[in-house]
Amino acid sequence: MTRIRRIVRACLPRILALAVGLVASLALMPGAAFADAYKDALAKFSNDSFGDTDAAVTALAASGHPMAEAVVRALQDGRLLAGGGRTLIRDGAALRDAATGEAVTAAPEGVSAVRLNNRVRRTVAAALGSLTLLSPDRARRLSAAAAVFKARDATALPALEEALAREGDRRIAKVMGEARAAILFTRPDSNGPQRMEAVDILLARGDQDALAILANPPAGMAPEIAAAAAGAAETIRGRLELWRALQNAWYGLSLGSVLLLAAIGLAITFGTMGVINMAHGEMVMLGAYTTFVVQELIRAHAPWLFGGSLFIAIPLAFLVAGAVGIAIERGVIRFLYGRPLETLLATWGLSLMLQQAVRTLFGPTNREVGTPAWMSGALEIGGLSLTYNRIAIVVFALIVFTVLLLVLRYTPLGLHVRAVTQNRRMAGSMGIATSRIDALTFGLGSGVAGIAGVALSQIDNVSPNLGQSYIIDSFMVVVFGGVGNLWGTLVGALTLGIANKFLEPYAGAVLGKILLLVAIILFIQRRPRGLFALKGRAVEA
Repeated sequence: MTRIRRIVRACLPRILALAVGLVASLALMPGAAFADAYKDALAKFSNDSFGDTDAAVTALAASGHPMAEAVVRALQDGRLLAGGGRTLIRDGAALRDAATGEAVTAAPEGVSAVRLNNRVRRTVAAALGSLTLLSPDRARRLSAAAAVFKARDATALPALEEALAREGDRRIAKVMGEARAAILFTRPDSNGPQRMEAVDILLARGDQDALAILANPPAGMAPEIAAAAAGAAETIRGRLELWRALQNAWYGLSLGSVLLLAAIGLAITFGTMGVINMAHGEMVMLGAYTTFVVQELIRAHAPWLFGGSLFIAIPLAFLVAGAVGIAIERGVIRFLYGRPLETLLATWGLSLMLQQAVRTLFGPTNREVGTPAWMSGALEIGGLSLTYNRIAIVVFALIVFTVLLLVLRYTPLGLHVRAVTQNRRMAGSMGIATSRIDALTFGLGSGVAGIAGVALSQIDNVSPNLGQSYIIDSFMVVVFGGVGNLWGTLVGALTLGIANKFLEPYAGAVLGKILLLVAIILFIQRRPRGLFALKGRAVEA
C-alpha cells in the first residue's frame, strides 16, 4: 500500500501537467478554428471574383469574429482593399490590417478596392443584418431586421431565430418575424406548414414588399400554398389600392390647403374690390422672405428661439406684406378703379419690380428656410403617411380661414367692407370712408398672402419666382368658387386640389392641370359667377 502511494505521488505531477495541456489544447482548438475561418474568408477578397467575394461575406457573417462587422461595413462603403493575400480597411487617410486590426503605414503594391455587384450588395446587406441583430442598440437591431427582410438570405436564418428568441421589443420582434417569414417562404427546403405560416405573416404585413414576395413564389411550391399566396397577394393589392386612394385624397387636401392660403387674400382684393392684382403672388413671396430673414436673425442672435421662428414670422409677414399692399393701393390702384385692363398691366409691372428688388437684396438663388423640429417627421397610419409639416399647413389654413371669416363678419372693418362691396355709393352716403376701406381691404388681402408665404416656405423653394407658381391657380380657385365668397374659395381650393391629385397618376402633372383648366372654363360657361355667387361692386359694374 505504501509502495502504491509512492508511485501515485511520483506520477501525480506528470498526470496534472498532461491534464492541463489537454485542457489548454481543447480550449485553443475552437479559437484556432475561429481565427482560421476568419482569415480564410479575408483571403478570398484577394481573388477579385464576385463569387469569392460573396462567399467571403457569408463566411464572415458566420465566423462570429469581433472584426467581421467592420470588414463587411467597409466593403459596403467601398473602404475595403485587398490583394496579394492582404486585406486592409481604409478609415479616412488611415489604414489598418483587417486580420489583426493593427495600423498600416502604406498599402502594399497590388492592393485595390474590392468590387461589388448587385448580388454581393444583397449578401452584404443580409450579413450586416445578421451581425447586428443582437446589438444592444435598438435602432441598429430594427435596421438589421429590415435589412434581413429585404435580402431574404437563408444564411441569416440561424442568427435571426436566435435574435428573435431573445428580443423583448414587440416592434422589433414583429419585423424579425416578418424577415423570418420572408426567408422561409422563399427558401427551397421549407416545409408546407412553415410556408403557410409565412403567407399569413406576410399578408398581415400587407405592404409592397410583402406583395412582391407573395406574387413571385419559388418553383415547386405545393398547389395549396401557391393558391394561398396568390389569394394573399390579391388581398394586399386591394388594400394598397385603398391606401393609395386615401393617400391621394390627403395629398389633394394638403394641396387644397396650400391653394386656399394663396387664394384667400386674392378672394378679398379681387372678389370684393374687383381689382385684378397680378402682384398678389409677390405678396406671398414677401411673406416667405420675411420668414427667411427672421430665421437668419434667430440663428445669429437667439438660436434657442428657432423652434418658435414661424410664430414670430407670421405677424411680421402680415405687417410687411400688408404695408406693401397698402402702398400699392394708395400709390397706383386707387387711380385705376373701374379700369381692369390698366389695373392688370400696372400690377403686372409692379410684380416684376418686386421680383427684381428681391433679387437685388437676396440674390437670384433659392434661400434656405429651416423646418422646426416639431414639424419634422410623419405620422404613419396603416399605409397612409401624414407628414407633420403638411398637417400643420392644413390646420393653419383652416385657422386663417376661420379668423378671416370672423373678422369680416363681426368686426367694424368687416361690416364696412361688406357694405362697400354690396353698394359703394350707399356706403359712402352713410359716412363710411370708402377710400380708407379700399386701402385697408387691399392691405388685409396682401397681409393674408404674406401669411401664406410663411406656410409655403416650409414646402417650397423660397426664391423670387415663388409667387408666380401660385398666381394662376389662385385666380382659378377664386373664379371657380365664386368671386368674393370665402366659402366658395374654401370649396374651390379643396375641390381643385383633390381633383388635381387624382388626375396626376393617370394624366400626368401637366396634362392633369390642363384638363382641370378646360373643366373650369366649361363650368364657367354654365355658371359665370362660380359655385357660390356673391352680389357686389364687381358684379354690378
